[in-house]
Order: sequence, then C-alpha cells, then structure tokens
Amino acid sequence: MRLTIHKAKTHLSRVLHQVEQGEEVTILRGTRPVAKIVPFSGYAKSRPPVGQLTSPPLQIPEDAFAPLTKKEMAEWGIR
Repeated sequence: MRLTIHKAKTHLSRVLHQVEQGEEVTILRGTRPVAKIVPFSGYAKSRPPVGQLTSPPLQIPEDAFAPLTKKEMAEWGIR
C-alpha cells in the first residue's frame, strides 16, 4: 500500500492494523517514497490467540456424577 504523509497521519490506527496483518506500507511525500512501515518480527507474542487451548482438556471420570454411597453421605453429614 502507498499513502501520502497526510493520509498516513489521518488514518494511522488503520494503517498500523494493516501492517500488523502483514502488509507493508510506503509513505510518500507527494509522489516520492520517503519511508516504509513493515511488520515488526523481533519478539514473540506473550499471549496466545483468544480461544486457543493452553492446557490439556479437563478429564472428568465417568463416576463423577454417580450418587453418593451411604458411607460418603454419612461423612458429609447427610441423612
């Protein structure tokens, strides 16, 4: 993408969003290129993307919802 300085200043947030998506932006003074904005790749992301699992799924034993035995009920003070 090629933008004049004025348009780059006016829409800087949008421009930076596109750069984050991998696009390179050339800044023009009139028709002459003077700068290039490229994605920064010098650091690793510290947080995983939203929705990405970071630990193994929780395993629930089959008997987790089984009724309590009489002994367990007595231990909990249930009659």
